Amino acid sequence: MSKSLMSLAIAAAVLSGCSLIPDYTRPAAPVAAQYPQGPAYSAAQAADQAAAEQGWREVFRDPALRQLIQTALTNNRDLKVAALNVEAYRAQYRIQRADLFPAVDANATSTRQRTPADLSYSGKAGISSEYDVNLGISSYELDLFGRIRSLSQEALETYLAGEEARRSTQISLVASVANAYLTWQADRELLKLTQDTLGTYEESLRLTTRSNEVGVSSALDLSQARTSVQSARASLATYQRQVAQDENALVLLLGSGLPANLPQPQPLDSDLMTEVPAGLPSDLLTRRPDIIQAEHTLQAANANIGAARAAFFPSISLTATAGTSSADLDGLFKGGSGSWVFTPTINLPIFNAGSLKASLDYSKIQKDISVANYEKSIQTAFQEVSDGLTARRTYTDQLQAQGDLVKANQDYYRLAERRYRIGVDSNLTFLDAQRSLFSAQQTLISDRLAQLMAEVNLYKALGGGWYENTAQAQPAQAQPSKG
Repeated sequence: MSKSLMSLAIAAAVLSGCSLIPDYTRPAAPVAAQYPQGPAYSAAQAADQAAAEQGWREVFRDPALRQLIQTALTNNRDLKVAALNVEAYRAQYRIQRADLFPAVDANATSTRQRTPADLSYSGKAGISSEYDVNLGISSYELDLFGRIRSLSQEALETYLAGEEARRSTQISLVASVANAYLTWQADRELLKLTQDTLGTYEESLRLTTRSNEVGVSSALDLSQARTSVQSARASLATYQRQVAQDENALVLLLGSGLPANLPQPQPLDSDLMTEVPAGLPSDLLTRRPDIIQAEHTLQAANANIGAARAAFFPSISLTATAGTSSADLDGLFKGGSGSWVFTPTINLPIFNAGSLKASLDYSKIQKDISVANYEKSIQTAFQEVSDGLTARRTYTDQLQAQGDLVKANQDYYRLAERRYRIGVDSNLTFLDAQRSLFSAQQTLISDRLAQLMAEVNLYKALGGGWYENTAQAQPAQAQPSKG
């Protein structure tokens, strides 16, 4: 009977070549071949190396930020969950794929039974024994029309989509840590600026109070000076709170406390990031994990149509066992003790109230939904990169203008202070110069933060953040292996 089982396995392999999965064609990208161009955009050209292949250690130049990103990649809980989800999808694929092959089981049983006299044919009580050893295949479905193979392909595509989801999670985490760190640094600089400004305001209030006591300055001057001090104290409390909350948000992303040996952070106005090339929209199709994930989901839906189609056709299940049986243990493997059972089952759908047709319609609708989601992911990526390019161009001009405004306000402040000290101008002009300078300096820090965050988000939009070092990137690794 072992030869029969071998023949059965060979026949199953031969008959399982049919597939009813529709031919897959990647939908056309519903975006332009070029990013928007104009005075508000930085030029986007094809690059020798895509931004997605540039390691985050080369893109982010601040040693403190690099250490924080590495800590987050080790401890962040969302990333751990994403990795575990990939392992779960992989296990599900292996389970589904195993249905393509017969499951062979071996079992041995021993039965000893006493029969009462009134139930015995001989009229006497007796004890009987039976020993069995069997090797068998249980309920193996011949995949004549590719139903199981289609389900296996669906499980594979789901697993690959999960792998891309993990990549997306890591890329988002790298960007989130960078943005949280930059926000923390900006608020710390704003806090330091506010502390220095408050000291200046308090000194001005002290001088104005003395001038008021000797009749040089008016009560209005004194009131204005006090207003400036109280306003700065309110800003100081605001930034103290924001710095503490920024640190809490950063710690959550890290999954652990701030490292004790964190390097000294670099100022926001230093060269913190490498400018990454935008490339072309077509690069996104093979670089953005969320787009690749959406395509794998689409391919899974396409494979499910094959399974729904195959359900209309007959299915054949086989159960077979071969072994040896004997009433005595020592006769279990003697000649003539062999036994076998072969049970084929054919299931032919005849009437199911339209459920099979509805299942097929449902699978086709799910594919159409997946196509729309795939196209939407491309459009979203196109918009994010386009927004990043216009941010890169306009923030450069905005920072230049704001820096010039700060310099102008510094000159205004120095001149107003000098004229106030010598009694040419009133205290109101001097206080106005103080407030204008403080406001311009705050805006400059906020604009620099917005520029850096826009660069981080552009790096993320281009699919960057997966590789630690640029040397690790290989163009052929756009998709994970299907093995």
